[in-house]
Amino acid sequence: MAVNYASLSVNKGELRALIGPNGAGKTTLLNLITGIHTASSGTIRFKGEDITRLPPDRISRRGISRTLQVTSLFSGLTVYENVWAAVQSRKRFFNPFVRAEAWKDVAGKTEAMLELTGLSDKARTVCSELSYGDQRILEMGIALSTEPDLLLLDEPTAGLSTRESMGLVKRMRAMLGGRTILLVEHDMGVVMELSDRITVLHYGEVLAEGTPAEIMANAEVHKVYLGS
Repeated sequence: MAVNYASLSVNKGELRALIGPNGAGKTTLLNLITGIHTASSGTIRFKGEDITRLPPDRISRRGISRTLQVTSLFSGLTVYENVWAAVQSRKRFFNPFVRAEAWKDVAGKTEAMLELTGLSDKARTVCSELSYGDQRILEMGIALSTEPDLLLLDEPTAGLSTRESMGLVKRMRAMLGGRTILLVEHDMGVVMELSDRITVLHYGEVLAEGTPAEIMANAEVHKVYLGS
């Protein structure tokens, strides 16, 4: 779905949810932000810089990280190894005299992220043996391990039951507090629990924007997305 005249800004420290019917342009917008797609017009700015036509690797290095709708873990590696690889990817060890200290730093940050995700007791577990909910949490931990200034979450509760989703929400709240997040999510219970503000897309355009309470009270949003 094309994104057409969609204008929104996310404030530092805000968790902004992006909702709308299937085909509204939500994932397309994330693809534009991360450089997977290139906008034919308009401008995408991040921390004041025009990143509209930068390739994905350069956008990532500027501090934008993303999770996908489907899991993208190294399934044959352990939980620890997956997080370690993400932490290490942010380091550049050019000076041999600081190499040992740098590796200690990577190990320390890996252990800290495992603690944050609540997966320390599963550090040596191969990822393919994790529950689906734990895999989604691990993906968020990996994304956070790159120390992003903006984290894009693309349907983190996809494939989970309602009970599993709400369990995931509790863990997400502890992990994501104070971070700048753009969340694409279909589960309105999750959206209402987590978001500071909500943007509603419809046919690639912004239909409405506001607090969770304002969106729930918006008649047009109910008509095109939430139902009567």
